[in-house]
Amino acid sequence: MIGVNKVILIGNLGKDPEIITFDTVKKAVFPLATTEFYKNKDGQKIEQTDWHNVVCWRGLAEIAEKILKKGTQLYVEGKLRTRSWEDKDGNKRYITEVLAENFTVLANKNYSNNQEEDTVVSPIDSILNASTEQVEDLPF
Repeated sequence: MIGVNKVILIGNLGKDPEIITFDTVKKAVFPLATTEFYKNKDGQKIEQTDWHNVVCWRGLAEIAEKILKKGTQLYVEGKLRTRSWEDKDGNKRYITEVLAENFTVLANKNYSNNQEEDTVVSPIDSILNASTEQVEDLPF
C-alpha cells in the first residue's frame, strides 16, 4: 500500500525566519500559528491556536529570508517529518516539523516607522520596489 504524507496549512508567522547556512545550502526555520474557532457545548466561542515548526531548504529558504516577516499570513504545502536526537543529558528528544515544499504569501504585515499602525501589503508589493519597471496594459 502506498502512503500519502501531505500537509496544507494557512496561518501567521510567529517570528521572522531563522536562517542557517551549511556551506552553500540555506535552511529557514519559522513557527506558524494556525487558529480554529468552534463553539463548545455551552455555545461559547472557543479559539484554539496550534503552533507548527516549518522548515524550508535551498531556494525556498532564500525566498523565505527575503520576504517573510513576523505576522505574515502564509499558505504552506509540505510533508511531516519527525526526527530525534539526544540532548545534553542523554535523553532522547523528538520533534515533528513541516518540511515545506511550497508556500504562498497571502498577506504581509508592514510595520510603519512609528509602529503604532500596521498595514497589510500585497505580497507582490513586498518584492517589487521603486526601480521595478512597470508593465503596460496587455493587448488582450
